[in-house]
Amino acid sequence: MKQLFLTLAFIAGIFITIQAQETPDRQIPKSSTGDLFNGLTRPLTFSRMIPPYALEVTFSKTVHIIFPSAIRYVDLGSSDLLAAKADGTENVLRVKAATQGFSKESNLSVITEDGSYFSFNVKYADEPVKLSIEMADFIRNSETVNKPDNTLDIRIKELGQEPPALVRLVMKSIHKNDRREIKHIGSKRFGIQYTLKSIYSNGGLLYFHMQLKNTTNVPFNVDFITFRIVDKKVAKRTAIQEQVIRPLRDYNNLTVIGSKRTERIVFALPLFTLPDDKMLLVDLHEKDGGRHQRFTVDNADLVRAKVINELKAE
Repeated sequence: MKQLFLTLAFIAGIFITIQAQETPDRQIPKSSTGDLFNGLTRPLTFSRMIPPYALEVTFSKTVHIIFPSAIRYVDLGSSDLLAAKADGTENVLRVKAATQGFSKESNLSVITEDGSYFSFNVKYADEPVKLSIEMADFIRNSETVNKPDNTLDIRIKELGQEPPALVRLVMKSIHKNDRREIKHIGSKRFGIQYTLKSIYSNGGLLYFHMQLKNTTNVPFNVDFITFRIVDKKVAKRTAIQEQVIRPLRDYNNLTVIGSKRTERIVFALPLFTLPDDKMLLVDLHEKDGGRHQRFTVDNADLVRAKVINELKAE
């Protein structure tokens, strides 16, 4: 009886083995070949990849990264990393390890106000060699680096459809060309001359090119500049209705105008026009001083804004 049981078990084992050999290959899991969706999608080639920078961090020291403009977005690949803007700054990011000696590589992504995108692969090192890093020289202007053409074409919400890099190029062009298209708008008091040299229109923005000339021996410290839409005529005891226009970007916005110096500033503002009973009031305030300046702009000046057809900002 025992011999019969062993014989039957042996035969059953052979049958199971044969059945396993006859099982179709489609039931056996296969590893991925990278050809997703049976070849129905276009693969991402290396020509579309933005090569990341190599970054080392540690637990006991902080790495500081200086970017060319204000930081608008930061993403950390894992909880092994800590990152935040340095106190009192807009373009300096401090990064360090949250856990000591983490083994898996992580990543870090940053988008700046000028539309630049930066990618980092991050590893742990006991003693990182680079603790202070300057990114301004690494803006993608090298033809030898493998980057797609649209890596700077990042949109910032307040600029609408205008790429930040183009907005900066327009402001730089206006400042470089230094044309005076307007000769009747300005203010001159206390040895300070504040004039509007030109108004340009490009895309969905207005560009105000302004000049500040200090003819005195005392430096002029700029406190703030405001753009307000106000009523031309306001009756007594009537509340003043005003609308503040906030500049979206600026170029060469200095805070100190030295003695016997002349400086120019370009502001990018959202596109707007004025009703007949309104005007734009531009105020310049001196910090800890009383040499304030003011001039007004009418709608006739806005609608005559020059259209930028050619950029010269080498």
